Parts: sequence; structure tokens; C-alpha cells
Amino acid sequence: MSEPRPHYVTTGRGQIRLWQAGAGPNLVALAGLTAAASLKARELTGLMPGWRVTVVELPGVGGSSGISFASADEAAWAVAEALAWLDREPCALVGFDLACPLAALVADRLATAPATLLMVGVDTGCAWAAGYIDPGELAPRQDGTHLSTLWAFLRDRHLLDPADRGQPATVGEPLPDAAALSETFVAAAVRPQGFAAIWRCCAGAMRATAPRTGQAIALTADLPRALAGLTLPDATREPPVTTPMADRSIWHQYVETANGRIHLRRAGGEGRPTLVIPTGGGSCAQFAPVISGLADGRSVFAVDYPGNGLSDKPRRKVTIETLADDMIALLDALGIEEVDVWGSHTGALVALELAIIAPDRVGRMVMEGPVFISRDFQQDLLANYFPVIRPDKWGLHLPLVWNWRRDLFMFWPWYRVDRAAARRLGVPGAEDLHTYAVGILESGETYDGAYRSAFSYDTRSRLPLLTRPALICAGPEDMLKDGLAEAARLGRPDVVTVEETPTTVWWPDPEPAAAAQTMRRYRAFLAG
Repeated sequence: MSEPRPHYVTTGRGQIRLWQAGAGPNLVALAGLTAAASLKARELTGLMPGWRVTVVELPGVGGSSGISFASADEAAWAVAEALAWLDREPCALVGFDLACPLAALVADRLATAPATLLMVGVDTGCAWAAGYIDPGELAPRQDGTHLSTLWAFLRDRHLLDPADRGQPATVGEPLPDAAALSETFVAAAVRPQGFAAIWRCCAGAMRATAPRTGQAIALTADLPRALAGLTLPDATREPPVTTPMADRSIWHQYVETANGRIHLRRAGGEGRPTLVIPTGGGSCAQFAPVISGLADGRSVFAVDYPGNGLSDKPRRKVTIETLADDMIALLDALGIEEVDVWGSHTGALVALELAIIAPDRVGRMVMEGPVFISRDFQQDLLANYFPVIRPDKWGLHLPLVWNWRRDLFMFWPWYRVDRAAARRLGVPGAEDLHTYAVGILESGETYDGAYRSAFSYDTRSRLPLLTRPALICAGPEDMLKDGLAEAARLGRPDVVTVEETPTTVWWPDPEPAAAAQTMRRYRAFLAG
């Protein structure tokens, strides 16, 4: 069985993520709201061999969370636009639970009406809507309890009788294990207010016009029988290549490389290619200020490392050396011969190694906060810095992730909770902490691979080998700022420029004037 591949389709309303696998006639599904689109794609691919399966992630959720909509009708138009590449190619269309009314609306908006419309779990969705079951307020809270609220809501939809939420359900889809529930949760948590909004839109549409078209099916396992008599031609049309957003905002792309699938956040136009390499531990989402700040006159792309964010899991032990090789594989896949590079902490080391092993691929570099630490401190960090993060059926891992990320901003290192270790960064607001936490949760149990590699790399022996022009810098509150003195001592003076920047622009709420001044310095150095 082939593993479903994610793909972004850019529409006039934002990007929608599809999950696709298999070959044969088109089976198009709108994932419901209690099982991730990625899960449904794997399930349908295994259940329906001989079909080309395309699962749409609903607006407001996961990779489709940036879609703006105010009604089920608007959400349906966005989905139909994301499926416009089907043109007049026939398909079987399937909706799951609360997505059933949305599927009916989408069916009316496709260039060719579906050959059949199937409603899986529509009775469950109707019961949720009739009972006004609602996720409640899910906006990020400073204590992180909104995550536990969302987890409990999703878990209860599987456990409880939809018509009597005071009783456990005795029939229904197989109950998800902790890993499957986590996959659904993480997609919903990308923008929890968006998840709540699409839930309410679909529930409202269900109450207003309970789907009367289409064939009702109780369980996903019943689909093969329902489709057994349907004969359709094999699919030939493919989703379009992912393109930038019309408003030139940050957009997402997956790239298939020789080392695995890499997820990018991109901005800018046709200018000089510029690679942004983040710190380890989560996604590159928190580097949006850098991505946008460098985009004028440049084509900027930031990576999620293998094992981090939305990229594939790593195929080998992660080291700075393997990560640099992954960057070369990415450049090869994109057809880029030479890039300028901006990297922070772990990313600064990856940039350094990339420039050493492939100097012809690197133009100019900004290295923010490269890691210079003593061997004793290195061993202390490797032994204590990285908690085990594993999905728990009750969501007990969620406060761990939230409070760990919060403490990282208060103490260096975070596990030395005493006055002497306090950092003067300020505790991030709820929205920023949420971004950090989601990046860790997307990464899952492999979150620490790239992060650990930074504490195992011999920066001191590698920096003297650098031959590409580099600005080595750090903000005044960066815990790695002390390394600037070593960088000045070890770097070639004709190659390396070392200075303290006014601030760290990607940390939460930097002083605006200092952030603007820092970005100007980055741009000026990269421009040469």
C-alpha cells in the first residue's frame, strides 16, 4: 500500500491540503472533524485498492487552516476551487460525519456532478448537530488548558453515544489509539478557532438542511460494498503545482527530495534564493518574521527539518552533517544551484556545515547564535534538556509540552529553575506559546533529533574551515551570545563579521524599532 502524499493547492481563499494515494478511478473524500485527513487517507487507501484516493482537509483544519470562510457555503466554494483540477473527470464523492452537508454543497459546485455521493456516519453527525454539541471556546490561553479542552472534546466524540453523551457508545468506528487521536488533535490544534468555526458551520448546515441527497452509510468499512457496482474510468488529471499566494503572504509547499519529503514555508518573488534554517525542536512557523522580513527582492524558503514540523520522519540518525546533506538534497530538488542562507542556533550550524561541504552552493550567510559550549555543559544538556514527549490517551503530554516551552523562555537551561538561571526575555503570550507548542506536537517523538545535534557538533573545529562570507551575530538576550567572542577568535577575519544585533527578531514581541534595525542589517549583509 502506498503512503498518501500531502499536497497544497493554492486557491483565491488560501491553501487547502490534499492527501492522495493509489491509482484507478477517483475517490474524493471530505474528511470529517473527528479523524485527521491523513488518517482517513491511509484508511481509505488500504480499504479501497484500485482507486485513486484524494482526501480533502477541511477549511479551518491543519494544512487548510488558513482558509477564510464565514459559512458552510463559503467553505464549500473553497473546497470546490481546490478540486477544480478534476475538471470533467468523474469521481465518487464521500463525506464523513459533520462534513456530509459540506460534501453535498461541494457536489453542486464541481464541474461534473459526482457519479455517486456517499454519506458515512451522517446519522452521527446529525445527532451531534441536533444536540448542539460544540467544542466551546478554544482560543489559546496563557495556561495552555485550551489544548486539554480540545483533546477531551475530540476523544469524547469517539467514546460517547452521539445521541446520549452521558453514555459510552457501543457501536461506531474503531476507537483510535493515542497516536491516532494525537494525529487528529494536532491537525485541529493548528488553529483551534478555525476548527471550532468549521465545526459550527457544518453543524449549522446539518441542522438547517440535513443531507437528503446521497447514500447514507454507517461505517467506513461499508464503503467497498457501497461502491462495488460503480464503474468509472481511471483518473488521469493531477492537482496543480503549488503556487504562491496572490497576496504574497507566506505560503506552504512540500518538496520531494532524495532524502525524503521536506515541508517549506515560502515568501517573496523571483529574486535571489534565500534559505532560512531554523532552530531545532519544532517547525519553522515561529520564523515568520524572518521569512517575511527577507522576502523583498528575494525568494525565501524556510525548512522543517526531517523529524520536525510537517516534514517526513528522518531515515537515519540526525546530525548536523546529515542535516546539511538534507539541505543539499532540497536545493537539488528545487533546481537551485546557489543560495544565500540565514540560520539560527541549530540552523547556524547547519548553514556552517553546508558552506564547508558545498561552498559552491552558498553565497552569503547570516549565522545567528552558533553553539559554543563546554564539553561538561554539552553532556549536561544532552542528559537533561529533552523530556520524553509521547502521546497519552488522556492528553497528559499536553501540559508537559506547553510548560516546557514556557520554561525555556524563563530559564537557561530550563531545568535549572532558580533565580540565577532566570532569563529576561519575558514570558510569551498565549498565541506565541501556542505556535511553539504546535510545532513540538507536529514533530512528535522525533522532535529532539535536530535539537540534540546542535549540542553534539564541534563548532570550534569547523568554523576555521568556513570560506563563505558570514555575519555571525546574536541578540542581547540570546543565551548563546557569549559564543560571539569565540567566533571572532576562530573565524577567518576576511570571511567572518561578528557583531551583536539590536534584538532577536523571531522571539515573541521584540521592540519594533530594534527588530526593524536588525532586519535591515541582515538584508544589507546578504546583499553584500
